[in-house]
Formats: sequence, C-alpha cells, structure tokens
Amino acid sequence: MSAASVRAVAVDAATRRGGWIPDIDTRMARLESPVREVLAPSLEALADADRITLVPDAHYPFHPSSGMVTDPAVIGSMVAHLERETDAKIAVAGASDERISFDRTADYLGYTSLLERFDATLVDLAEEPRLDEVCSVDGTPVALSVPERLVESTVVVVPSLRPTATGPVAGAMRTLAASIDCDAKPARVPVATRPIVDPAVAIVDATTAYGGEPVAANVLFAGTPSAVDAVASSLLGRSLEADDALKTVREDEEPVSVEGDVDFDRLRATIPDGELPPPDSPHPAVSTAYRVYAAVAGDAVPPQLEGGR
Repeated sequence: MSAASVRAVAVDAATRRGGWIPDIDTRMARLESPVREVLAPSLEALADADRITLVPDAHYPFHPSSGMVTDPAVIGSMVAHLERETDAKIAVAGASDERISFDRTADYLGYTSLLERFDATLVDLAEEPRLDEVCSVDGTPVALSVPERLVESTVVVVPSLRPTATGPVAGAMRTLAASIDCDAKPARVPVATRPIVDPAVAIVDATTAYGGEPVAANVLFAGTPSAVDAVASSLLGRSLEADDALKTVREDEEPVSVEGDVDFDRLRATIPDGELPPPDSPHPAVSTAYRVYAAVAGDAVPPQLEGGR
C-alpha cells in the first residue's frame, strides 16, 4: 500500500437499529467482511510474520475525555482473521500507567474474556524488556526506551477516532508513542518513534467516532500511521499545520488519497467539530456509559459522577 494511500471500508450498519449493539458476537459478525477487506492489501506482509502485535487504543473506560476506546469487536475480528490466514503468534498489547494496570483495563474493556476464544495472548508493554535507542529529531538527539516487542515483532496499530485533550487527533502515531519512554517534549515522541517502530499497517476504528459528541461513523481506515492520522485529522476538523508531530512527519510525504466506497465528504459532515469536555466535567455520554458499565459489572460509580469530588 502506498504511503500516500488510505483504504476506507464501510461497515454495514443495517443491524445497528439506531443504537449500540451490546452483543460482541453480533458486532464481530458484521465486522468480519470489512476487516477482511481492510487487511487484504497488507496480508502478504502479515502472512510472513512470526509474531504479530496488535496495539489498540485501550485505556480505562472512565477516561476524563471522550471515553473512546478501540472496540474489542474490531480486535476480535482481526485476531480471528489473522489466525485463519497466518501462522504467526498473535498478541494484543497495551501498557499499564501510574493510574491503572493494563490487566484491569483489559478486564474492564472485555479484551481478557474475548481473547480466551483464541490462541492470542494479552501483553502489558510496561512489563516487557526494553531497548534503549537514540534518534534525531530536527537535528537534536532524542533518547527512547522502547518495548522490545514493538521492535522485534510485526506491529498493527489500531487507534480509535478521537481527539486528544490538547486538540490534535489521538491517532496511530500517538497510540504507539503512549508505551514509549522518551526524554523529549510530548509532540516529539511520535516523530522520534517513527524510525524505531515501523507498523505493517495502521487501522483506524471509526465504527464509532468522537468529535465533541459520539457518532456512528461505521468505517474502518487502513494505511501507514502518518497517512491514516492525516485522514483522521481531516475528519475531526483538525488542521495538520496545528499538529506539530504530524506536520513534521508528513513534510517529506505525498498528499494522502482515500480509496474505497466511502463518501468521505458526507462522513466528514456527519462528525461534529467539538472539543473534549474538561477533565473534571466528563461528557454526559461518558457518565451514562459508565453507569451502565457499573450496573453490569458491579463496580463502584466514581463520586464525580454523583456530584461529589
């Protein structure tokens, strides 16, 4: 796939009935064909891999922003397809942080129970052996500590379609950078990561997107990380010039073209232009979703959702 080409595949929403489908098997069934199609151009490279590591946008669901994560059904459909079409050992990776362990996050999101159906393993990149690397960004040396797995396996990064708290798209480049320790400014980390970790493909889960409020976009995008991030930025109404990391990476690359049967202009008009809610004032959709989750899982509802601090 050309570095300037992004493949767009529509997801059939006929069974959605105007709302979220809680049953993961139903979601995986409707994703089977789109996932197969979006992975097709990269399948030859993936078939030659000994190890494939999928890196979704996976964080604690009560996130002080959009609350958006990569749908586990997208990851489940990808794992199922890759296990059928390759002999690679497959892992789904995330990273613990100072707030919560990745194991707990994976349980909350449903990744743990989902992967029990497959031979794939769940990996906490924070506990993986690391490689120390140095690269140059704008002529300045940048020291990186990179999980060994991301360097030595074939990586597929699967971000959701949402903005960051500072404005630019979360995207594929930042999803990868989240598990990498770096001594540079945050905007430089995705740029410094690029020559060290080279994903086989980046797939944006835009089945549900967030641009000030959630919307069912029902699309998957695939391409190189910088190309899909450029498309995601456009869909969210973000300027590429205002995204220092993406601007730097794309300076030497061709303009991005979108291929597929998706009406890009119509999709762009569907996604609202909006910001994330303040960290201490979650979006009502997040609050509602968390109350539903808490009721099902038996977890406690955080006090800020009940009017406390």
